[in-house]
Amino acid sequence: MNQKTAAQGPAPRPAAKISIRGARQNNLKNLSIDFDLGKITVVTGVSGSGKSSLVFDTLYAEGQRRYVETLSPYARQFLDRMDRPHVDRIDGVPPAIAIDQTNPVRTSRSTVGTMTELNDHIKLLFAKCASLYCPRCGKKIEEDSPQSIWEKICENSEASSDPRLVLTFTVQVPRKFGLKKALDALSAQGFTRIFRQDSTRSGWELEVTADRFRAGRAEEARAVGAVEQALELGHGSMTVHPVDDEGKSLGDWKFTRGLACADCGLTFQHPLPSSFSFNSPIGACETCHGFGRVIGVDFNLVIPNPRLSLKEHAVKPWSTPAFSECEKDLFRYAKKAGIPLDVPFEDLTSADRWWILEGDPDWTGDWEHQWYGVRHFFEWLETKSYKMHIRVLLSRYRSYTLCPDCEGARLKPESLYWRVGSLADAEAAATGLRLLEAYSAEHGIRFGR
Repeated sequence: MNQKTAAQGPAPRPAAKISIRGARQNNLKNLSIDFDLGKITVVTGVSGSGKSSLVFDTLYAEGQRRYVETLSPYARQFLDRMDRPHVDRIDGVPPAIAIDQTNPVRTSRSTVGTMTELNDHIKLLFAKCASLYCPRCGKKIEEDSPQSIWEKICENSEASSDPRLVLTFTVQVPRKFGLKKALDALSAQGFTRIFRQDSTRSGWELEVTADRFRAGRAEEARAVGAVEQALELGHGSMTVHPVDDEGKSLGDWKFTRGLACADCGLTFQHPLPSSFSFNSPIGACETCHGFGRVIGVDFNLVIPNPRLSLKEHAVKPWSTPAFSECEKDLFRYAKKAGIPLDVPFEDLTSADRWWILEGDPDWTGDWEHQWYGVRHFFEWLETKSYKMHIRVLLSRYRSYTLCPDCEGARLKPESLYWRVGSLADAEAAATGLRLLEAYSAEHGIRFGR
């Protein structure tokens, strides 16, 4: 098929078939045919032979029509309904999707997911069903309420032999306000115990005791009220200190209200469907603008032959007379750093290669006394790009590379904190793609973008 390609939904049993009997749609003449499910079937023919009439106007139309009929009347009003094709009988057809390769709205961001509108469903899935994980500690973050926090306290207490609990909240006291005045104000509200007091540059940090009890003996109403009060006065955060009978601390249990990591102190926003769209400014990575790659210096072009050593001019742009001074700088600073000049670049340690490419770790812009590295050299060239020969030089060492921030995911970091499924699910999907690539290579099949 030259103009369009149709794809069926999830493959059922390999032995199943789609059976079409008496198809008379458009120029089809009472055609009867079977298609094997779970296999790639290509329909070819001269122009006007009825390829589109069979695949799209008959097979796809019937599969889509049957799928829409399974939905509620409310959902049907938002979907395009297709007319029943002129056919005697169709058996075994599953719900189907169709991809039109001549889609006029195709852009450089287009994928199979956007062209089939599957991305719309995926965005909604992530917005409603995804789980949030802290980017620092990797802990799953759940939105807690006073009731759910109390239930977790009970679980932790039961696992710790019901220790004595001290519920606290933190108050920041500015130095101008005065410590005594703050303590008097807390005492007037009924908070007379200070669990911890620290002095800071701006004033004092007080950890105030909100209540003390054992979870196994406390009334639920009292405990939930204490939790709610601690969250309110602690601006959404509170800490529970379990203490054994000897007064020894058993660790801290930190809790927050809303989407926040109590351990790391990070807060998050509720996602929108557009948060998971690389075509929306809300979700697209700000570095690559949703393309997944950026144009910049390609170190594989800068060092095209890593088997060469630094003395053998491994850094190609510095092997010319115009920038030979840079190579001399490299030799001088490399000797000071203890990096060998006669070892192939690929045999250097990763730290040494990083130093050559990125420069001194504490680079401050001192070109006279610090090693600037290949990257800062090209950044300096960028400032001279108003000159034609510099633009030509830069173009020789540029290429599209994976976005360093999203690593090709196209989305903002805040969107990538949300996950659906497990690592095993992702690995299974990746395995399916690798099998498809292997099959395609074996049979000489090439797929366009």
